[in-house]
Amino acid sequence: MSAAPAAIRAQAAPQWFPVLTRYRFEKRVTASLERLGIQTFLPLLRETHRWSDRHKIILSPLFPGYVFACFCWTPREQMRVLHTQGVIRFVSFGPEVLIVPAKQIEDLQKLLANQVPCTLHAFLKAGRRVRIRGGCLDGLEGILESKRAKQLVVSIDVIERAVAMCIEGYELELI
Repeated sequence: MSAAPAAIRAQAAPQWFPVLTRYRFEKRVTASLERLGIQTFLPLLRETHRWSDRHKIILSPLFPGYVFACFCWTPREQMRVLHTQGVIRFVSFGPEVLIVPAKQIEDLQKLLANQVPCTLHAFLKAGRRVRIRGGCLDGLEGILESKRAKQLVVSIDVIERAVAMCIEGYELELI
């Protein structure tokens, strides 16, 4: 079990924690936690699956392998969550269990409640290697310099030189 950071220990109010689940256990974990009286959030994405004879709308987890649970960080509540069938562990960074800001959960709930079309997207950070998908620069690889200005740096490592370019409007994928 992960040690609680000082920020969690000091808080008596319920907070949102990301919980890692077994493969395809997200819905079962959510139902089990709710039966225990723990508030949960499982973001689901509506997908239309087409077969030759029919179409069916399927609700799939937006973030496979993750469920969000809201509770007060006490040893009793931690054990209730961790002993739920399908739960692997709390998401942590080193010894510190991570907390999801309530605003991020609310924003995601609002987005999904209004059925705004969305898809899972690579989490792009400045400094990461990316590849352009589509357009005249399809396949070009480089380092994303800035998310806002969408600048891509193409490096020639052996001579330690680089060229930066604006890539506004291009679709990027993480390498």
